[in-house]
Amino acid sequence: MTETPATTRIYVDADACPVKDEIYRVAIRHGVPVRVVAGSFIRVPQDPLIERVAAGSGMDAADDWIAERARTGDVVITADIPLASRCVKAGAEVVAPNGKPFTEQSIGMTLAMRNLMTDLRSSGEITGGPKSFSPRDRSTFLSTLDQTIRRLQRRRAEQSAAPQSQ
Repeated sequence: MTETPATTRIYVDADACPVKDEIYRVAIRHGVPVRVVAGSFIRVPQDPLIERVAAGSGMDAADDWIAERARTGDVVITADIPLASRCVKAGAEVVAPNGKPFTEQSIGMTLAMRNLMTDLRSSGEITGGPKSFSPRDRSTFLSTLDQTIRRLQRRRAEQSAAPQSQ
């Protein structure tokens, strides 16, 4: 059985995240600390639960910072599929800004599709971009994040209530 840390943390891949305000509201309601990670300075609300992290300007500095820290019991918010893959492998719950969860079952196919589309674009195929972010995506995200945090908190409560074996 994997051990969960004492506190769930939310890590936000913040440079292009369209749901930061929603993350802050859900996190504050549940009392969950948030690390907002970006390549450079980014404005965050003044709240003791919300921490801004400037990871540096390197190509994948923010991704590396998050991937090195995300563990079982944490939540990572990102649309970056390679980062999602790294965090899922580390045991974290990963949610895209549109509310789609990345899981051990789905990440392999998602990564393969991303790589295929990258190859098609680099060979000159016109594949179009991602569909635009909608109010429905925002609503789905809010629901998924809330459910994920509740599930992690329940799991933690059950584990702390279970008798400790010697």
